[in-house]
Amino acid sequence: MNEPAPDFGRGAARVAAAARDLGLEITVVAMPASTRTAEEAAAACGCSVGEIVKSLVFRGRTSGRPYLLLVAGSNRVDEKAVAGSIGEAPTRAAADDVRAITGYAIGGIPPFGHATALTVFIDEDLLGHGRVWAAAGTPFAVFAVDPRALATAVGATVIRMG
Repeated sequence: MNEPAPDFGRGAARVAAAARDLGLEITVVAMPASTRTAEEAAAACGCSVGEIVKSLVFRGRTSGRPYLLLVAGSNRVDEKAVAGSIGEAPTRAAADDVRAITGYAIGGIPPFGHATALTVFIDEDLLGHGRVWAAAGTPFAVFAVDPRALATAVGATVIRMG
């Protein structure tokens, strides 16, 4: 069931449609409290912070190429380790750049359905869970998904990030 309620807004509707196009079965859930940060999302979803997917946009320091890192909410990105995996040093994209690349504002960035095709890397720690929660286009909408199904659907490369 990929259809959000009409009051979710266009962002959540785009996420539901993108999930359908990827063959992912998700249900977008409206939350009464903010899910903008991993800690807020974990509290709202009733799960551990490690079960939250942080969708972070970086650019290659040399190429300028955008990358999407799907990071466990309990982890920080080890930029040196990630550089070894992606082949160049990453630098965090600015908020306006993130919106231009993904079509979403920070705090609601989903792991797919972006305005620009992105090379995706997923934190191996997320794969230790049977279910993870990700943003659904707004800071008040999320969805649960099997992390392995997510990685397959988005063509993510599994790497160590934290």
